[in-house]
Amino acid sequence: MENVKTLGEFIIDKQQDFPGSSGEFSKLLSAIRLASKIVSNQVNKAGLLSHIVGAAGSDNIQGEAQQKLDVYANNQFIKALTARKVVCGIASEENDEFIPVDNDGSYIVAMDPLDGSSNIDVNVSIGTIFSVYKRLSPVGTPVTEADFLQKGTAQLAAGYVIYGSSTMLVYTTGNGVNGFTFDPGIGVFVLSHPNMSFPSRGKIYSMNEGNFYRSSKGVQEYIRYAQTIDEATNRPYTGRYIGSLVADFHRNIIKGGIYMYPATDAAPNGKLRLMYECNPLAFLAEQAGGKASDGIKRIMEIIPTELHQRAPYFVGNTDMVDTLEAFIASKG
Repeated sequence: MENVKTLGEFIIDKQQDFPGSSGEFSKLLSAIRLASKIVSNQVNKAGLLSHIVGAAGSDNIQGEAQQKLDVYANNQFIKALTARKVVCGIASEENDEFIPVDNDGSYIVAMDPLDGSSNIDVNVSIGTIFSVYKRLSPVGTPVTEADFLQKGTAQLAAGYVIYGSSTMLVYTTGNGVNGFTFDPGIGVFVLSHPNMSFPSRGKIYSMNEGNFYRSSKGVQEYIRYAQTIDEATNRPYTGRYIGSLVADFHRNIIKGGIYMYPATDAAPNGKLRLMYECNPLAFLAEQAGGKASDGIKRIMEIIPTELHQRAPYFVGNTDMVDTLEAFIASKG
C-alpha cells in the first residue's frame, strides 16, 4: 500500500504533541489499539457466538443491565492498559470504584469500554470512549480519587473507537483530530481521516424525541425551530438518532450536526456520564471546531465531584449549540 501512514507511525511522528511524554503515550495508545482490535473481532462475531451476546445477569453502578460484551470489553481494556506499566489508575463506567493499577504510572484513564451496548443484539454500531489525564498525586504513591476528579480541560488526550461497517479509532492530544480505519487485511489502523473537523454548517439534529415532553421548554422550542421550514438558515434540519453516542457523534462530526441528551423530569441531571462520555467527546468536538455544553456552560469547565457524575449534554457544530443555549436561556 502506497503513501499509507499507520497509527503507530503517526504516534511516533507526533510524540512531541503529548505533554511530558517520553514514549508513554505510544505505550498507552498501543494498549487501546490492541484491546480495540480484540473487541472489534468479537463484535463482528456477535451474531455467531451465543456466549458473547445477551445480558450478563448483573447491573453496573448506574443500575443498567450489563451485556456480556460490556464485561468482555471492560476486561480487555483493563488488561491491556495494566500491562503497559504507564497507567496508575483506571475509572470505568462498568466498575463501581476506580481501579488502582501501578503506583509508578503517570497517567489516569477514564473509559466507557462499550458505549451503546444495548444495540449489540440488533447489529447497530457501538463504540469505546476513552480519556487520559496526568495524575495529580506523586508518582510512586497509591492513586487517589482526587486524581480522577479533574475538569475536562485537564485532559491530555481523548478518543473513541467505533465498531461499525469498519472499525475506526479517532483521537486528539489537543492538536487536532485524526481518524484511523482498521485494515483487517494487514491488521493495522491506517490514517484515513486526517484533520477531522465539523462542516461549516450542520443540518442534523440527534435526540431521542421520546423525551420531548420530558425536556425543558427551551429544548422543546429548539426542536420546533429545527423542524421549521426556513431556506435562509437551511432548515428544516434532518432528524437522525441511532441511540449509540459514539455513532451519533461520529456521523455529526463528518456530516455536521448537534447531538442532544437533555435533563428530563425522569433524569434531572441528564443521563450521560461526565467523565466517561461527555468530557472526552467535548475535547474532540472543540478540537474539531465544535462546541460542547450542558445547556448553560462549557462541559469541560465542570468540576466533577464523583466518578459517575451525570450531566445534560449538547455537542456539535458551534452555531447549533449556541442557538440551543439561547433557547434554553430564554425559555428555561
